[in-house]
Amino acid sequence: MGLHSILRKMKQKEKELRLLMLGLDNAGKTTILKKFNGEDINTISPTLGFNIKTLEHRDFKLNIWDVGGQKSLRSYWRNYFESTDGLVWVVDSADKRRMQDCQKELHELLQEERLAGATLLVFANKQDLPGSLSPEEIRQALNLDEIKTHHWMIIGCSAVTGLNLLSGIDWLIDDIASRIFTMD
Repeated sequence: MGLHSILRKMKQKEKELRLLMLGLDNAGKTTILKKFNGEDINTISPTLGFNIKTLEHRDFKLNIWDVGGQKSLRSYWRNYFESTDGLVWVVDSADKRRMQDCQKELHELLQEERLAGATLLVFANKQDLPGSLSPEEIRQALNLDEIKTHHWMIIGCSAVTGLNLLSGIDWLIDDIASRIFTMD
């Protein structure tokens, strides 16, 4: 039995997943995490550094790393790549002027060797705001169809209302589980 098989079996017993939540500043990463965890979302300030939350969902233990997205912090993102099972990329659907920056950062991330094999969930957040881009428009703006190295899905959501947060996380868990956990 190789090391990979042993690690896979160990992971299977605890069904623990490491999810990394990234995106530009003000995309709504922390709000999504707090809303998903049932916490108050009325007093959120920019994340300087990172937050870690461990949540139980569908018999899985989710270790979610929410890392600040300010330009000055992005060079530190690579410190969080190790052992990442899923990448949640959060986009502010109402921030049209930064879509190109958002696209550039995402595609650079996906070239990182330590993120190879990680499932990608793109949350097109702030769908509740007037004038926000649709998930289809964001799919085009971010050139998502060019991504051949990762399983990915884009889902329109609202961190404030909770719209589609659960279905997004469920898709992410299903995709990761189909790769990592062997069925007994």
